[in-house]
Amino acid sequence: MAKDQITLTKTDSILNELNRLHDDISRRAYELFRHQEDPHADALADWLRAEREVVWSPPIELRQRDGEFELEASIAGVEPKDLDVHVTPQDILIKAQNQHRHETEGGIVHVCEFTSGQLFRSIHLPDRIDPDSVTAHYRHGMLRVTASIAKVTPRSVGMQAA
Repeated sequence: MAKDQITLTKTDSILNELNRLHDDISRRAYELFRHQEDPHADALADWLRAEREVVWSPPIELRQRDGEFELEASIAGVEPKDLDVHVTPQDILIKAQNQHRHETEGGIVHVCEFTSGQLFRSIHLPDRIDPDSVTAHYRHGMLRVTASIAKVTPRSVGMQAA
């Protein structure tokens, strides 16, 4: 495998991953709510803060051309070995853990906009893809995923309607 190539995991559904993320955010939101001193605290604000603390989503661009989807995600600072890309016939899921730490003897940090935590981005595709055709490469902070759009056959059309 090339140095910049990413290992892909083919799966039937990303629902379990979405449920796990929802549970992580729920636990954190409940912790925030429990420690509020204001009895009229805003639960929605706690939930949104929990989301920001638990997960970050990289910006993406999804393009379709020549019978393929091309997905680019900006994920600078994440090591290729830490990336986890799952594909289904209808979704691409990008996951990773990223920790940003300040050096203890590095002086005073006045501004820091680096994100730490769990990278989680699910992309629902407008058309089905062939999971066996998917390739992923990471270079210069950009993840590039390419997938062929699935060929529609009379048999697969009948299966989709079922």
